[in-house]
Amino acid sequence: MSRLPAQADRPAGCQFRARAGSRTASMCHLNGGRGTTSSGTVFDIKKFSLHDGPGIRTTVFLKGCPLKCRWCHNPESQAPEPELVLRSGRCILCGECVSACTQGAVSRVNDSIVTNRHRCVACGACAAACYSGARETIGRPMTVEEVVEEVEQDLPFYEESGGGVTFSGGEPLLQAEFLLTALRACKERGIHTAVDTSGFCEWKTLSAVAEHVDLFLYDLRIMEDSKHREFTGVSNAGIIENLTLLSRGGHHITLRVPFVPGVSEDPENLAQMAAFAAGLRHVGEVNVLAYHRMGVEKYARLQRVYELDETEPPSERRLEEAARIFREFGLCTRVGGGARGND
Repeated sequence: MSRLPAQADRPAGCQFRARAGSRTASMCHLNGGRGTTSSGTVFDIKKFSLHDGPGIRTTVFLKGCPLKCRWCHNPESQAPEPELVLRSGRCILCGECVSACTQGAVSRVNDSIVTNRHRCVACGACAAACYSGARETIGRPMTVEEVVEEVEQDLPFYEESGGGVTFSGGEPLLQAEFLLTALRACKERGIHTAVDTSGFCEWKTLSAVAEHVDLFLYDLRIMEDSKHREFTGVSNAGIIENLTLLSRGGHHITLRVPFVPGVSEDPENLAQMAAFAAGLRHVGEVNVLAYHRMGVEKYARLQRVYELDETEPPSERRLEEAARIFREFGLCTRVGGGARGND
């Protein structure tokens, strides 16, 4: 994959900053966020997806997220710029990456290859030279036309299953202009659209995008603001307000609730969340999503520390108990994704 040059600056036009410890996040908006009306940064496109909305779908993952959830299973999605991923177990010590690097960021030290990420500009030269697939660049520039061309390939499956396209991330609204243009293009072709979002954005941005979205997969993590800041790096005040406004506007919503042991599992948090959701007229379904450890290895590939290394996935019994809390408030609730949508 081709790579964009790394950029150290924050997105232009960010007007809101939330700090939790050493983490800083920016709430971005149209005419100032990353991405343009014609191109954006995509880190994956998954065909035949069954867990990102109704029917068979194509999920487009946009890079960049203002949240830093400690349990995030896609850490490669967080930084808005492309990144280098290292799979040390595949390295055959051929040294081609050392020769290819123009920044002096890759060197051979004794019997290993060492990468200095402070020097690395994620140009992709070392990954292109790597025979064994030990190096990969995550994130590539794509135009709206290129994305829509990928999405259109599976039109017959969408028509048969009631599926469509889902834009996810990261946080897709971080590239709001690109997202908006892509959504318009998909709607013009009669494709059902869904957006998987944290809701951490300005209402003006969300409302503009909402006009072209058939279903929101809206993440609601923790109700207590201080705890939300601690585990995600941002306040949930704007997230809750945006969710309320979306529902008032009649937009279809599937609420997605991550069940993370030691973080969001306590009954009081779940009951507060259920009571709030029950007051929203257009929440059609709640999905309780189990914490899992499938992304742990990704942190090592990015040379980062996974903060919940001692946390184990919850049992089916605990997940069903959580779902029961939401059902007691009259909410259609299931364990897992694959939302039916709001017909």
